[in-house]
Amino acid sequence: MSPLPDAVLLDTCAVIWLARGIFPERELPIIVHAGLQGGIFISPISAWEVGLIAHPRSGRLPKLQFLPDPKGWFANVMAGPGIKPAAFTPDIAIDASSLPGELHGDPGDRILIATARNTRLPIVTRDEKIIAYGAAGHVQVIAC
Repeated sequence: MSPLPDAVLLDTCAVIWLARGIFPERELPIIVHAGLQGGIFISPISAWEVGLIAHPRSGRLPKLQFLPDPKGWFANVMAGPGIKPAAFTPDIAIDASSLPGELHGDPGDRILIATARNTRLPIVTRDEKIIAYGAAGHVQVIAC
């Protein structure tokens, strides 16, 4: 088994799982170790994605509720032990527009990947496209 990373970047799905206390058991030691060492990083892009999930397009019900509201929910997540904000810099924004290899155009995923690459952090995700992108050698991924 490879050594546990000292820090990780969470994809938005992993942020939601962590907040709800339903993180997959096999990844839980990784998250706990990272939280005690270098930190569990969460991008502001995940806040944007939470807002999109909470306020879907017209005619659709929200997939999830974020209480008391998305801003309060996200602030509570960020106040958790070991949680740190990941920077969203101009370099990350520009790098997200020109990632190597083949990847879909989802702006949130592209920014999260560029963040992981710039910070040299593994990204914890269940997103199959990000996992495949990692398997191609473009970003470190911890699949969950």
